Amino acid sequence: MTELAEPKRARGRPRKTENERDDGNRRQALIAAAARLFHLKGYDATSTREIAAQVGMQAGSPFYHFGNKHDLLLAVMVEGMKQASERQRAACAGQGQDRSPREQLRALIRNQFDVLLGPDSDFIPVMLYEWRSLNDEQHQTITGIKDDYEAAWIPVLQALHDSGQLQAPVSLARLMIFGALNWSVQWYEAPNASAKPRGSAPRATLDELTDSALKLFLRDGAANSAL
Repeated sequence: MTELAEPKRARGRPRKTENERDDGNRRQALIAAAARLFHLKGYDATSTREIAAQVGMQAGSPFYHFGNKHDLLLAVMVEGMKQASERQRAACAGQGQDRSPREQLRALIRNQFDVLLGPDSDFIPVMLYEWRSLNDEQHQTITGIKDDYEAAWIPVLQALHDSGQLQAPVSLARLMIFGALNWSVQWYEAPNASAKPRGSAPRATLDELTDSALKLFLRDGAANSAL
């Protein structure tokens, strides 16, 4: 009986799995460094060499984890939405079942400001600034994640609409509320910021921003019940 020939081995090192490529979370470190630089300088003005230098890697090493800079941008946005969703789930889980819709909306808005403006808040602003840099397929990927994130707001807004505290149609109110909150990345300055304030926007804490947003979006519950 003729022996079967042993299959030839591919030359060079065997291809690593995704987990093996992540050598000590270096992939995550690249995503975090890219988010920071994309936020500070913009996507077009940031080179992969700069991103690699931020995490102590050789200039070409990012391409061991990502096909190109464009793939890295998508990874930043996906990671940002993943973190935002996890924070939002935690914020909602921490609420008691007796929380009013107004208190629920406050928790959602406060979390959104934290995602946009709080510590380690580079990811979502990059998504807002660099949306135009994605292709159609990548737009669909991020839109699906974003729609899942915003879905948690709909029953809360509907309850507020049913009570008369939110007078705009829920579908439009959701879009306008997110538009207003997300625009804060353009003008917000923390109270302890050392830089000169941009324009005439007052400095405020995230709690103060949240309270102001609620007053802007909702009618006062007590006043409404007296009508």
